[in-house]
Amino acid sequence: METAETAASAAGLTFRDATDADVDVLVALIESAYRGDASRAGWTTEADILQGQRTDPEGVLEVIKSPDSRLLTVERDGRVVACCQLEHRGDHAYFGMFAVSPRLQGAGLGKVIIAEAERTARETWGVKEMHMTVISVREDLIAWYERRGYRRTGRTSPFPYGDERFGIPQRDDLEFELLVKELG
Repeated sequence: METAETAASAAGLTFRDATDADVDVLVALIESAYRGDASRAGWTTEADILQGQRTDPEGVLEVIKSPDSRLLTVERDGRVVACCQLEHRGDHAYFGMFAVSPRLQGAGLGKVIIAEAERTARETWGVKEMHMTVISVREDLIAWYERRGYRRTGRTSPFPYGDERFGIPQRDDLEFELLVKELG
């Protein structure tokens, strides 16, 4: 059976923790994957439901500096092509800030990266579950996570309307739904 590590190696990916020096590159990557016209090259765009920024240098630096968090940076041929946040939250880990370069989306990198993130969380913190929140109207994205073993919980939390650090909503029905996966 192929492991996340061998799949990552086969895909030519290397994983490392982000450093302060990565902040600008990571902000640009995250923005390109979710906002604006550049994001339309991939399938994870939120450009039709949110405008403005997805994150900022302060938000990325906060994840890098947090003692209970890691910002995995994924490189191919020395270039940053993806990232994801892992945060230790007691009996589970939280997965967030997941971005793959729009030009590389749809080629299978996402499933390799999320498998490596799950392995890392399990081995680093001994957690048995991974949690994440996804904007509930993102049915295509939720379906992708369901194919990776995540299940919808029906538990929602409000979208931070009025806080432009998370974007400018283009509709009034946004909320986050909790997805959970047993890591076993």
